[in-house]
Amino acid sequence: MSDTKEFKSTLTRYLKARVPFISIRSAERARVLDIVREIAQGLNNAPVYVHTLSQGTKELVSGRSANEDRSVIGALDFASQQIGQRQSLTFVLTEVSDTEDDTPFARQLLDAVMLAAENGGAVAVITTKPVWGQLQRLGMSVVLSPPTEDEMLDIIHEQIGAYRADYVIEWDDADEREAAAILTGVSRIEAENIIATLLANGRIVKADLAELTHAKDRIFADISGIERVQVRGSELNVGGLGGLKGWLDKERPLLTADLRERGIRPPRGVLLVGVPGCGKSLSAKAIAHNWKMPLYRLDLSTIHGQYLGQSEGRLKEALSTADHVSPCVLWIDEIEKGLAGATQGAGDGGTSTRLVGQFLYWLQEARSRVFVVATANDVSRLPPELLRRGRFDELFFVDLPTAEERREIIGIYVQRGLKREIPAALMAELVEASEGFAGSDLESAVREVVKEAYLNGDGAVSDDLFRRSFQNLVPLSKTSPEQIESIRAWGRERAVPASGLPIGGAASQTRSRRVVLA
Repeated sequence: MSDTKEFKSTLTRYLKARVPFISIRSAERARVLDIVREIAQGLNNAPVYVHTLSQGTKELVSGRSANEDRSVIGALDFASQQIGQRQSLTFVLTEVSDTEDDTPFARQLLDAVMLAAENGGAVAVITTKPVWGQLQRLGMSVVLSPPTEDEMLDIIHEQIGAYRADYVIEWDDADEREAAAILTGVSRIEAENIIATLLANGRIVKADLAELTHAKDRIFADISGIERVQVRGSELNVGGLGGLKGWLDKERPLLTADLRERGIRPPRGVLLVGVPGCGKSLSAKAIAHNWKMPLYRLDLSTIHGQYLGQSEGRLKEALSTADHVSPCVLWIDEIEKGLAGATQGAGDGGTSTRLVGQFLYWLQEARSRVFVVATANDVSRLPPELLRRGRFDELFFVDLPTAEERREIIGIYVQRGLKREIPAALMAELVEASEGFAGSDLESAVREVVKEAYLNGDGAVSDDLFRRSFQNLVPLSKTSPEQIESIRAWGRERAVPASGLPIGGAASQTRSRRVVLA
């Protein structure tokens, strides 16, 4: 049974049973009223009235005006008066506020509900917020979620079906299924608006699938909780990390595939740990670019609030937003900083521990197509629960680049900054001189050469300039070798090498947990 059919069935039972109070949790008022109207047509001698701020109180099926007072208080007074005089009346309030706590309005609504319980009436509210507990205990709650993937597919069929005879429609069944997966999370009217804008071009082509993602992104661009990251493809060529790239290539088709018949969830994400400056954050951007998905960043350090429950509420809102904008890539940079309090006994009243629990529950149980890319530098501060199998799909260790990876990375930065290649002999020298360099160190060394080329012209670039730039840089592996070895020792026991090669580069060292097969 689809979510909409289940919602309609549940709400019908509540109305027939004359449940005195029904809270309908949904942001789609028009969709809820359409369903309630269908139910009302089947309820004999049980009139249903609806109040809106623009039209006052009207009889839902006939549209006849019943009370012209447009205020919510006026509508509630009218409902109480009518329920006290007549049997089996239902009133639907669409614009309620101040019902989360014990407020004067919540008290007035409670009084109307108690009157409805005595006279076989019902009061329903459409809201997106929780309801005061004492009020909610007098009734039932039902949730209308956004259209499911199957329902979204029906909406797409309905929207474009009438135009196939007159318009060029290149989408086949597979394209429509992919479009439904992309649009899952938006409301019906939002989906209809997006499809209508495509039809306004007079045709729908294969390339419009990418436009669906952009249109959906624009809907959620101003929603708080997560930050939209603009990705520039020209800067996202990641060198090395062959093991990670191979794993991602294998997982990519599963993110938008319909896996329900197989009983498995879409890929949930990866945790990238390892040496600072070796491309973990850049990998998150590259994944979003290569997969043609929007990239959002969740900064856990901004989640923490000063009031009890505020941090948990902010995290819940952020993760809910990520569910709505899916399919997407959610980047959590330096995740250990936001969740470290749970491992260090922080005196925060248990807030950090609750945040860890809330995040891990979402990570394991949510079924939205959100691919999480979390990065961490200080592995000692990671909560142990985060590393358990079943949270992330894989845990990768990003090590200092090997000689071949350094060759590739240097070539990328030279080509980007100087628009040319360097001689093979010079490249061999630079690869040898950069032993122990992180990716960020290689970028910094090449940047000095590019600066000189910009200031004094390309003629100022010489082999000696390249050599001096690399010789003048002291990498982290030289200043803090103990820190690097400590990180590597942790990775050998717990992680898969992102390069596909043994961590540390020496075959005689402790064997890595396993190696990704090509």
